[in-house]
Amino acid sequence: NGRKLPVDVPWAEVDVERYDALIIPGGRAPEWIRVDADVRRITEHFFARNLPIALVCHGAQVPAVYGLLKGRKTACFPPITGDMENAGATVIDAPDVVDGNLVSCRGWPDMPQFGRVMMEVFSKSVNSASA
Repeated sequence: NGRKLPVDVPWAEVDVERYDALIIPGGRAPEWIRVDADVRRITEHFFARNLPIALVCHGAQVPAVYGLLKGRKTACFPPITGDMENAGATVIDAPDVVDGNLVSCRGWPDMPQFGRVMMEVFSKSVNSASA
């Protein structure tokens, strides 16, 4: 049944200009949210502007279905490796994969190392934007 959390802002009301980075968590949610037109709008915004993006576990399914991982390196939950490769991504089996503005991991066991690397990627973006 998963966990039910209150929603702060519905996808349709997300003003992408108010955000500096995108984190797509894992679990089974990406399988469902990737069919929402506003999730696509939000995701494509961050990829088009080369803003920092973090993908955890199954989170890679979201940009993959939109063709945004073609030619990119990513980590992902191992059972979806074939899906990522079919989407044109190169899957790296590591706890923290960085490809430019994109940082990804395989799943929750990677979070300590991934979190540190994610903050480095996000910090570089914030520092270069304010320079």
